[in-house]
Amino acid sequence: MAVNQILVVDDEIGIRELLREILEDEGYTVVLAENAGAAREYRNRKRPDLVLLDIWMPDTDGVTLLKEWESNGLLTMPVIMMSGHGTIDTAVEATRIGAADFLEKPISLQKLLSTVERAVKKSEPLSFNGEALARLGGGAVVGELKRRLEQVASLATPLLLAGEVGAGMELCARYLHRPDTPWLAPEAFSTLADDPMGLLEQARDGLLYLEEIGGLGKLEQKGLALILNKREKYNVRLVCASTRPLPLLVADGVFDGRLFLALSGLTLAVPSLREHREDIPDLAKWALAQLIETSQSPLRRFGTAALQLLQNENWPGNLPQLDNAVKTLALTSLDEEISAADVDRVLGLFAPPAASEVRLDLPLDQPLREARDEFERIYFEHQIKIAGGNMSRLAENVGLERTHLYRKLKQLGITPTKS
Repeated sequence: MAVNQILVVDDEIGIRELLREILEDEGYTVVLAENAGAAREYRNRKRPDLVLLDIWMPDTDGVTLLKEWESNGLLTMPVIMMSGHGTIDTAVEATRIGAADFLEKPISLQKLLSTVERAVKKSEPLSFNGEALARLGGGAVVGELKRRLEQVASLATPLLLAGEVGAGMELCARYLHRPDTPWLAPEAFSTLADDPMGLLEQARDGLLYLEEIGGLGKLEQKGLALILNKREKYNVRLVCASTRPLPLLVADGVFDGRLFLALSGLTLAVPSLREHREDIPDLAKWALAQLIETSQSPLRRFGTAALQLLQNENWPGNLPQLDNAVKTLALTSLDEEISAADVDRVLGLFAPPAASEVRLDLPLDQPLREARDEFERIYFEHQIKIAGGNMSRLAENVGLERTHLYRKLKQLGITPTKS
């Protein structure tokens, strides 16, 4: 990736100008900031490809600014810390937070250029490792999830992630992905049936991520079982995700029970956005910053009341729904500050349609299986009406393959008719 811009943050004008001269001679574009405030303001508008950040500055020290960027999800570029009073403890602390490297002043030309060159090779908008979970937030709930992922990071055991659509299961998988190794996340599951060994070969020594395995057909499940048996030979870390309750799919004969047992030996739940709503304001600000720095939005900022309303929302669509709401707010608000009225207006657009009232007059004293069958009969009759009898649309709405859907309807004694 070609580096276009390096942000140099230092309160000494002589050092700033010297670094600019050296780096521009090497072909980089350089932006200067005389203190943390100027650097903060620039980062809120744009994402530089690299930051050279002095630790000792009069307004805010560099480590504090680094922590701020990390907690706000803005540490998506490599940062090299600089100090004339460097200590091992400071370097370790900065590296732990997310700094790419540490330079001690006076900085030799060779050391500067080699460190910059090494760091810019890692300059990506979203790292496939440590920074991945920053997109989920920095609160206590996400912190606990991160610690659990750290516990299993070095294991070869397949991992099953369970959660809602949009909760961030791919981000968890990317957190476990080792840099400079293959990452494979096939969009179509037909390869599982047609060429499972080819997937292993492509993911050799890396990570294979399979999303929504609850939707796999029988042949695809057989391919996944083969991958499970052969993955060690290819040194592949397997991470699977499902938003559907696999035990229920097993009970209904839709998902192979032995495959489920093999996959679920190591399972982690990924929390929904409403389970860590304390992160919503920062996530909203992060999403807005990305839109602004990529020129997809004019300059905008959230008012306090607007952020409070966003935090109180349930977000059944989780992160993608929040991102869509923020984008709509950024592009349709009439003022630079996004207000509570703006949020009220947009949340109404994203609210799910009111569910039609259905009376479930189920006798509560009947056995569970009979009660479940009766509920499923009412459920599918309701969904058939919504789909207008269209079986493809019905299968998509209820999340079942058509073969399984026909079997389920036959079992319940339902004959779909077009409306």
